[in-house]
Amino acid sequence: MATDSWAQAVDEQEAAAESIGSLQIKDKPEENGTAANATDSSSGAAKSEGGEGSKSTDDDDKEDKAAQSLLNKLIRSNLVNNTNQVEVLQKDPNSPLYSVKSFEELRLKPQLLQGVYGMGFNRPSKIQETALPMMLAEPPQNLIAQSQSGTGKTAAFVLAMLSHVDPNNKYPQCLCVSPTYELALQTGKVIEQMGKHYPEVQLVYAIRGNKLQRGMKLQEQIVIGTPGTMLDWCGKFKFIDPKKVKVFVLDEADVMIATQGHQDQSIRIQRMLPKNCQMLLFSATFEDSVWHFAQRIVPDPNIIKLKREEETLDTIKQYYVLCNCKEEKFQALCNIYGAITIAQAMIFCHTRKTAGWLAGELSREGHQVALLSGEMQVEQRAAVIERFRDGKEKVLVTTNVCARGIDVEQVSVVINFDLPVDKDGNPDNETYLHRIGRTGRFGKRGLAINMVDSKMSMNILNRIQEHFNKKIEKLDTDDLDEIEKIAS
Repeated sequence: MATDSWAQAVDEQEAAAESIGSLQIKDKPEENGTAANATDSSSGAAKSEGGEGSKSTDDDDKEDKAAQSLLNKLIRSNLVNNTNQVEVLQKDPNSPLYSVKSFEELRLKPQLLQGVYGMGFNRPSKIQETALPMMLAEPPQNLIAQSQSGTGKTAAFVLAMLSHVDPNNKYPQCLCVSPTYELALQTGKVIEQMGKHYPEVQLVYAIRGNKLQRGMKLQEQIVIGTPGTMLDWCGKFKFIDPKKVKVFVLDEADVMIATQGHQDQSIRIQRMLPKNCQMLLFSATFEDSVWHFAQRIVPDPNIIKLKREEETLDTIKQYYVLCNCKEEKFQALCNIYGAITIAQAMIFCHTRKTAGWLAGELSREGHQVALLSGEMQVEQRAAVIERFRDGKEKVLVTTNVCARGIDVEQVSVVINFDLPVDKDGNPDNETYLHRIGRTGRFGKRGLAINMVDSKMSMNILNRIQEHFNKKIEKLDTDDLDEIEKIAS
């Protein structure tokens, strides 16, 4: 049988583990042979397809789902006010559907209830109301749940793990698999916070760089890690007895399947677990590939989906500006700059090279702008977004990939310096909607300005116009007063 290399991608993302010492992870001799090549993992995410991301040019900002997920976790200081409806598909449709409006109804251990309130949760979020009764049920119920960042899903499955653990048994009882080292650490922080008053329950990280002595058996009840190392610890090194595991959590499934090797490793871990082990899988999206993966991992599941609210362009005024080149687009932007900086604006560019050039030119003109670039570390990106959210800079220049999933409620103006196109050069209508949908929220009026500099980009704009059946008007100097009113 061919041997597995446990996925190059895992080695790359986990090699730079300088912060591990501060987590008080055991420092044992390197006897388990899991040393990895020291590779830069500054983005905080594995390069998909075995590291092929290095082949992309400076102009390309490749979508990195793991980095995006980590970024969203870092910039969330509280739960998102989610108005989406929760749709529940039960394994047994005849079973009564329970939901809770308070944590007291769950009859949690006092020390866990104390931990929940200590984290600032006063009442369950929308997804917690439905998911927690299922996750805490006896006998255990399996669950597949759709949940974006900021909905409280990490706290929900952490609470389930801590509730099912028997602190008297000194061996792993709950496994949680995350796509990257950094995302695993984020989950670990939630466990440490929620379990603050439950010191009998211990946590260990199954990540490259955490070296254990060959032949030892773990005594910690909860193990969080990445798929390659977790599989090694369960199979190759037998640090974990998988047959004693009660709860298996697979987080960020959509990110997991985007990384080479992770999907296969996760399935192999799942096959080692007992039939009565509770399986919990979470994903922000549910395209066919994720759904197929989820069904292989979780047998007989209850399913929770969030019905998406339809984004609308009804409250957004759309304009376009005709130019002949990049420099003319910049000049047009300067002409309308005074009107747009009353509020906060986001300017989207197609490539990081254009974004860098534009931010530099605006700065040289004396304007206060922030730049969000794919070359930044995730923590640096989070700091830029926080400054923009706090109003320290009024304008954020970014590529589409960098800003995906980031919501800043104060944004009332979006400028498409480059119109969104897919890899074949066709209009990317979904991205257009997502970009300008950041404005005009909560019943407010929003403003979108599109820069057109060629026949091709005019054709793209016309096709976008046809798709949404919404007129995009040509911007004249007379319209600047109207823009100022909308922006304010």
